[in-house]
Amino acid sequence: MGCTSSKHHLSEDDLEFLKTHTSYSEKKIKTWYKGFMRDCPSGELTRDSFIQIYKQFFPKGRAENFCEHVFRAFDTDNSGKIDFKEFLQAINITSQGTPDKKLEMAFRMYDCNGDGSIDETEMRRIIGAIYELIGDEIDKCERQVESEERALNIFTMMDKNSDGILSREEFIDGCLHDEQLYQLLTQSSRMGEGQGSMDSLANEE
Repeated sequence: MGCTSSKHHLSEDDLEFLKTHTSYSEKKIKTWYKGFMRDCPSGELTRDSFIQIYKQFFPKGRAENFCEHVFRAFDTDNSGKIDFKEFLQAINITSQGTPDKKLEMAFRMYDCNGDGSIDETEMRRIIGAIYELIGDEIDKCERQVESEERALNIFTMMDKNSDGILSREEFIDGCLHDEQLYQLLTQSSRMGEGQGSMDSLANEE
């Protein structure tokens, strides 16, 4: 799967950390770990491998660009790889997390340069990537125009103080007050619903 070559095992410290920071039981964590290590024996998932898994959730569309943003949100230490702790914490948020937690992760996706805010260009990039997931249901040019208009409308609506950037608070508040927007901007939550192994994740749909 394109994983790196270092060998890892689930330490007691990591197990206790995940029991504290996720909603999973010790048994469930070990089940996840078994599946993760079977598909990625090195204990680290590379960007290319992650994209190959994730894009299977969107077979009708072009998911690569969106997957890049999801990978960045999962890779919390910016190492260019996802270890088991990062993986399981992210899966826990996307499948069982509160709206606030899901939006915190979505904010990391939209904040492409990691500066703690979202500008209009970043919003256009992500909304464009989401529209690519639709696939061939609408014409490519029409899709691009529609996505850019949608991005501008979303950005303007959220930018309450009209300073040209969205703070974390503006982003989360805007989503929490608009259910349709919340569903659109938390697309990554489609991954990991109740699965116990990387194989079942890849074959869910």
